[in-house]
Amino acid sequence: MKFMLIMRATEAAKAAYEEIDFAEVINAMGAYNESMIKAGVLLAGEGLADDLSTAFVVDFAGETPIVTDGPYGEIHELFNGFWIIEVSSKEEAVQWASRAPLGAGSKLEVRRVTDMSDFAGHEDNEYIQKEEGWRAEQAER
Repeated sequence: MKFMLIMRATEAAKAAYEEIDFAEVINAMGAYNESMIKAGVLLAGEGLADDLSTAFVVDFAGETPIVTDGPYGEIHELFNGFWIIEVSSKEEAVQWASRAPLGAGSKLEVRRVTDMSDFAGHEDNEYIQKEEGWRAEQAER
């Protein structure tokens, strides 16, 4: 099973983070990532830039999508980065998520990543079949 661990923060977490030496943050995250790599569960993970000048939102509420600069307004609605892990169960995902080196006020939203079993009964759909091919191509890269 694949799970996405989505980092979220509050204003308090952001303030606490700014008080920590950046090298300490890098070392803690690096050690956590390395432990997941050694365990063979980490598939992907990235932090997201704080540079809001490159962020934008595409809103599909109207007839035509509207693009606005910047992310959502409230900090608790933002996410700062993510990991994608592949584990044997939800319980194992809970264990890995609980080990993340995040401080008070931070949260991890953990969501299962869909797989082909979520589309049972639709295997003959053209795009379901193409998706399998696309995944195989990406795995070769």
